[in-house]
This record gives sequence, C-alpha cells and structure tokens, in this order.
Amino acid sequence: MAKAKAKVAIRESAKKVKDKSKPPGQQAGEMPTRQDGPPPVMALSLPQAELTPEIAAYFEKCREKIGYVPNVLLAYSHDMAKLAAFAGMYNDLMLAPSGLSKLEREMIAVAVSAENRCFYCLASHGAAVRVLSGDPVLGELLVMNWRAAKLSKRHKAMLIFATKMTRASSEIVEDDREALRKAGFSERDIWDIAAVAAFFNMSNRLSSALDMRPNVEYHRDGR
Repeated sequence: MAKAKAKVAIRESAKKVKDKSKPPGQQAGEMPTRQDGPPPVMALSLPQAELTPEIAAYFEKCREKIGYVPNVLLAYSHDMAKLAAFAGMYNDLMLAPSGLSKLEREMIAVAVSAENRCFYCLASHGAAVRVLSGDPVLGELLVMNWRAAKLSKRHKAMLIFATKMTRASSEIVEDDREALRKAGFSERDIWDIAAVAAFFNMSNRLSSALDMRPNVEYHRDGR
C-alpha cells in the first residue's frame, strides 16, 4: 500500500513539473505556439529609417502588385541610400529589357543561390521560376540540382557558366564565353548572364551572413 502511494506521489510531482514547463495557456498534448508575433526579418535589430517618398511609393507598389514587401527590402530599410542602390541594381538586372528573358534571369538566380545554399534566395527565386514557367517541377529541380532538369542546350550553357562563376570565377577563360556564343547568346547577353550571377553571389552572401528570412508567401507561390 505504501509503495502504491509513493508511485502516485511521484507521478503527481512529475506532472506538476511538466505543467510548469508549458507556456501559459498551452494544454497538455498541444503543440507549442509562438507568443511573440511574426518572426524577425533578419538576425540584426536595426531600426527602420524614415522612408523617402520614392521608397514609400516603391513599398506601396510591392503591396499592390504582390501583396507584401519582400523581406530583403525591409532588411535594407535601415539605410535609404543602400536600399535605393540595391533596389535600383536589382530592378535593372532582373526587369529591364535584355536578351535574356525574365525566366532565364530567375533561373540564373536559383542556380547561383543553390551553389551558395542561400535559403532566402532559393525560397524567393525558386518561387519566381515556378510562377514564370508555370512549371512547379522545374522550379523544384532548379533549387535542388538544375542538372537533373530537362533543359535546352541554351539553358544548360547559361547555367554551367553561372555555376562556374560562382565556384571559381578566376578560372573562366575564352572557351567558357565561346560556349555561350555557340548556344546562341550575344555579347550583351553574356554580360547580362555574368552580371546577374555576380549580383546574386553578393546578395546570397549578405543574406546568409545576416540570416535574412524569406516571406512565407514564397513557399506557397506557384505550387
């Protein structure tokens, strides 16, 4: 009888300790929930600067067009000059007229980001490939290993070049540029391939160093 009472006392004591470890309002068996609101944009706590009229209009345009402001822009928003420079370069490389289609530029972004294992850019630009191509499988394969995707000779040459730039840019020689010419790219196209790849190598490294977190919408887009 004494042993049975002792076992009951031990179980009750253990239950009290377990209950104290749960956040307020959480019942036994429930999954823990966040108590502190949405996750941070990045690992650094930098206050947002006062938005210039141009940047405020740009953020509003983002909300109207895609429903949210990309977290990378919010991460830059502590410094209006740096944000304007980043956004200007990005928009010129990815959206301005080019011999490369918007999809091709996004494919380069994903291939480079995969080499650098950049979580933010793989989430955001993987989503862009899915949306622009209308092919979720292509988007996923490019994120995981673009060599497994069924690509045209043009796109294989483009991604081989971008990957080599990422791994060992100093080893690029004339044969690498000539391979792009043979695949149908013009001299200006080769510049654009190199410029997009270079931009995302910079952006990947900054995003990873500061632990920028992608907007949750990216994980759903184009699936």
